[in-house]
Amino acid sequence: MSSIRIGNGIDVHRFAATPQDDACVILGGVPIPHDRSLLAHSDGDVLTHAFMDALLGALALGDIGQHFPDTDPRYKNADSQALLQEVYTLVTTKGWQLGNADITVVAQAPKLSPHVDNMRSALATTLGVDKDCIGIKATTSEGLGFTGRGEGIAVFATVLLDRC
Repeated sequence: MSSIRIGNGIDVHRFAATPQDDACVILGGVPIPHDRSLLAHSDGDVLTHAFMDALLGALALGDIGQHFPDTDPRYKNADSQALLQEVYTLVTTKGWQLGNADITVVAQAPKLSPHVDNMRSALATTLGVDKDCIGIKATTSEGLGFTGRGEGIAVFATVLLDRC
């Protein structure tokens, strides 16, 4: 049996149609001011959702929709960091730990570079791992596609798990 596993996760959320004065986007557990929030059943943390799917995928444990279905009222407005903690507990219970994560956020706005370090810290704290295990990059799609038109955010996450 292998001593490493790799998983990929992808998630997408659209922005609310109408701007709001008090709106923000939550990414990696960090609220980021923006004129519109992301639409979702939970808190809409698209980064954390992709990260959870990568963790689950590495161990062939399905996806977050199977573990936290949007048809279940318990997950309405759920804190994605709490859900991530549940997923990581499942991972560690099965004898694995995070080697590293590489996460790419595709968004025309808001500007994410000032928030990347805080996102890495928040995720590392949630998992109880070293911040250096979590890499986050942000890019635009040069005005192309739904992210380029400012309709939403896409996130791609890859994780490497090591056997404990």
